[in-house]
Amino acid sequence: MNNEVHYLLSPEQLNRHSVLRKLIDGDLTLAQAASSLNLSKRQVIRLKKGFIKEGPGILVHKNSGRKPAHAFSEEFVATIISLKQSDLYRHANFLHFQELLLRQEQISISYSALHALLTKAKIQSPKKRRRFKPHRRRKRKLQEGLLIQMDATPFAWFGTEESYALHGAIDDATGKVVGLYLTKHECLMGYWEVIRQMGLQYGIPVSLYTDRHAIFLSTAAGRLSIEDQLAGKLINDTQFSRAMKELGVTIIPARSPQAKGRVERLWETLQSRLPVEFQIAGVSSIDQANEFLIQYIPLLNQRFAVEPGHAVSAFRPLAKEVDLDTVLCVKLTRSVDAGGVFSFYNRHFKVIATPSLPILPPKAKVSVLVSPRSGFVVQYKGTLYQALPYSKPVRQATVPPAAKQKTPWKPPDTHYHKYGHTLVNKVSFEDSDQDIIAMLESIFLSRYAEPAVTFSRDI
Repeated sequence: MNNEVHYLLSPEQLNRHSVLRKLIDGDLTLAQAASSLNLSKRQVIRLKKGFIKEGPGILVHKNSGRKPAHAFSEEFVATIISLKQSDLYRHANFLHFQELLLRQEQISISYSALHALLTKAKIQSPKKRRRFKPHRRRKRKLQEGLLIQMDATPFAWFGTEESYALHGAIDDATGKVVGLYLTKHECLMGYWEVIRQMGLQYGIPVSLYTDRHAIFLSTAAGRLSIEDQLAGKLINDTQFSRAMKELGVTIIPARSPQAKGRVERLWETLQSRLPVEFQIAGVSSIDQANEFLIQYIPLLNQRFAVEPGHAVSAFRPLAKEVDLDTVLCVKLTRSVDAGGVFSFYNRHFKVIATPSLPILPPKAKVSVLVSPRSGFVVQYKGTLYQALPYSKPVRQATVPPAAKQKTPWKPPDTHYHKYGHTLVNKVSFEDSDQDIIAMLESIFLSRYAEPAVTFSRDI
């Protein structure tokens, strides 16, 4: 029976075998062998004794070829791979997949082990990695609520070709998401819902960092010259900026997307995670998505938020007398007549007075508030009135008296410019001057001369 044992040595083990053989044969000193193997003299002596006693087997680890005691079972590995290739988790990146395994499947596994397992199965993460470009990072604000970055992003959140706009806001100091709201397009109402979520949950921030969209900044602001600014010329507020002034919030417009990088980085995270989360939760509409986002924001903050530099928050609590419905709305000024009627976009409305709400005085300036939450109401000196459509009575049109018809004046037939040229003989150069004078005298005497008066007197 052949009891020979064959060992498959690695290049490093082959190098140790060669050095130890030369050390035993006397071709190398102990110091030279230790320096060549980058080991201490004590380790080389131990290897030399083992090599003489056991042969080359001393160079091979005793657990070589054995399955580790803590290795995953083949059934466990097959389960992980099957879940990753399923429709629910196929589009999740490795880190998100690790979190979903713990939350949805109650499977706990480290990220490094999961990465090695999936990479060995030739499964790649759908999230592409770009080469790191070093840049100088702006330091975070020290207090929570000092600066809120706000933006919106269009994306196919439901896995279809149709895109929807997700409005969001993130705190600069902590990276905490303070509001998310989904609409068909980027709009004023979407940003107001984000402000509402933030105001009710955290409070009113000190400032907002936004882009230069017409929702936040009037388009006329870019055409305002330095001379106009020095002269004190102002531009009209947008509805959003007007609302923020009422809440005491400063708007800081950014000049590039990189300036508000934290909210841009948030979009990258949500575009990778939310479609998977929506598919798992069965979310397929805007209303379902907005209900889901309210519950998802705490999970997102638990995973990514950090502690601020100062523990004291800069958020101001929302005052009890402040009604967000009368602030986060379209607000326009109109004048009422003596009957409480005003015109609004070519339609008439009448302010409804009740015993507790007196009739408005004529020519009173009122604010017309329009929003999906408050509806259509009128505000006068802090008091809200209801308004209903009103049709003004149509006045009967008065018929003006018939105008006297003017008859044009016609010259008589004897007028010279009509037929006079036929009554006068034409002058020709054949007549002598005496004949012409005689003709003219005869015409004059026949028309204008009075009968001759004769006088007789005795001589």
